[in-house]
Amino acid sequence: MKHWIEAARLRTLPLSVSGIILGSFYAMFQSFFNWNIVVFSLLTTLGLQVLSNFANDYGDGVKGTDNQDRIGPKRAIQKGVISPKQMKKAIILTSLATLFCAVLLIYFAFKGSYLLYSLVFFFLGILAIVSAIAYTVGKKAYGYHGYGDFFVFIFFGLVSTLGVYFMFSKLLDGLLFLPAIAIGFLSVGVLNLNNMRDELSDRKSGKNTIVVKNGGSWAKKYHYFLVLAAMCLVLVFAILMQFKLEQYLFVIAYYPLIVHLVRLSKNENPKLIDPELKKLALSTFFMSILLGFCLINLIPDLFVNYL
Repeated sequence: MKHWIEAARLRTLPLSVSGIILGSFYAMFQSFFNWNIVVFSLLTTLGLQVLSNFANDYGDGVKGTDNQDRIGPKRAIQKGVISPKQMKKAIILTSLATLFCAVLLIYFAFKGSYLLYSLVFFFLGILAIVSAIAYTVGKKAYGYHGYGDFFVFIFFGLVSTLGVYFMFSKLLDGLLFLPAIAIGFLSVGVLNLNNMRDELSDRKSGKNTIVVKNGGSWAKKYHYFLVLAAMCLVLVFAILMQFKLEQYLFVIAYYPLIVHLVRLSKNENPKLIDPELKKLALSTFFMSILLGFCLINLIPDLFVNYL
């Protein structure tokens, strides 16, 4: 059990649900809410993230990408504590469990009244499962050709945030695109850090991530853009939403992001990048919760009453 928990990489889970949290708070702000949608959207997203982690362990393990040159924590297949055959079975079971949660989510969101919407989201669910596996598994794994950033942005940014809101409201809201893109950028930022850390080993193994294709110097500038653009987009969202002064308390979450960028700018050692992955992931999670609380005036009201 210990090895399976390690293979699931729990530190990646908070980041994966950031879009779900923010989209749910936005729905609550507009008086759309259903706990069944919240619960099963969280379970589906967590299932996709664990599935992705298992698939990465399997794909990079059998391809030999996870070797002695890799800087990050050793994975289960690399250490030999879980066999490729066992991991393959886990991928199948996790895929089925995730699909089951997705079907229940679609049922509670539409309940047979919106057949077209149900079919669209079922297709998205299948596509998300396939994408989670195909990142590193198979001869044409898209993570080995530099397309990982695009898929992370789409599924953990746009689909996650806008999708869960649509399930509540049956609407698309233009303003929600701003924080959805921000969550997507920060999620890509975590992947970019991972690829920056593993640049040398990925290059030797033929894993042509966007960092391998463009180099570490470019990757740093790319990372600054992702994080700073995300911060700006959330700020613009707050302005357009006409937040009151006390609702801008979400900018507290900007502090760890700025500290992260400063540390990265001074860092020249790939080994020191690994701790930054967890920090950026948790900072994104913290920002989504704090922004959600400010959106529904929960923290501002408590703050004002305290004063």
